[in-house]
Amino acid sequence: MKNALRSSLVDTAAASMTAEITSGNWPLGERIPIEPKLAELLQVSRGTVREAVKMLVTQGMLEVRQGSGTYVRAVADASAGMLRAKRASIRDQFEVRSALEVQAARLAATRHDKQGLARLQALVDARGSFDDSDDAAKAAFIARDLDFHMGLIALSGNVALAEIYQFFSASVRETIASTIKNELPEPDQAAHQRIVDAVASGNPDQAAAAMHAFMAPILNELDRLLAPSGSVEPSQPPQPSLPRLP
Repeated sequence: MKNALRSSLVDTAAASMTAEITSGNWPLGERIPIEPKLAELLQVSRGTVREAVKMLVTQGMLEVRQGSGTYVRAVADASAGMLRAKRASIRDQFEVRSALEVQAARLAATRHDKQGLARLQALVDARGSFDDSDDAAKAAFIARDLDFHMGLIALSGNVALAEIYQFFSASVRETIASTIKNELPEPDQAAHQRIVDAVASGNPDQAAAAMHAFMAPILNELDRLLAPSGSVEPSQPPQPSLPRLP
């Protein structure tokens, strides 16, 4: 309870300081009040002020200059832009991954043999369901999920495609991790099984469609998250007004 209260105080202090910056009361490049004065103005402890300042430094709004003070570095929260850049990068990775895996599924449908298909089924069975009990369980799940997708690539019978995917595997691991952090929709076990079934059908169009359907919800969600403000973003409830500094 104490930790939650402290976190709330830090958030409120940071929000009040942000309001002073965005309103122009603390101009860009100017030094903000010293810590004891901030504690008095915000009616919080100096420790809370330090944590709030650290938060705004992380967001890129403030800059601490040793021996000089804390200065306004930006008049907008840079963290939102950083998050958009991260999402854009992840989307680029998913686009490349989708292109590789859709083609792999198409080739695997016509080139697989019984042994290879049995291996792919074993890999999807071993993948299982996501276990978020601890970091080790998460890492093990990511490894099993990656093994399945590597197995699909191998089943395509295209050595060049396999080499490219192997080179790209670190990015694939990152995309898998992004879906199990609840940042993006995680394709479930059934979605993985549908890929195996489509490959087993021997129909390349069906296999490609199954992989496309597998990736589509993720790419659609990234499109929504990256959409310009006011287009498809859900409206936000009004935020409570914050106390202004004297």
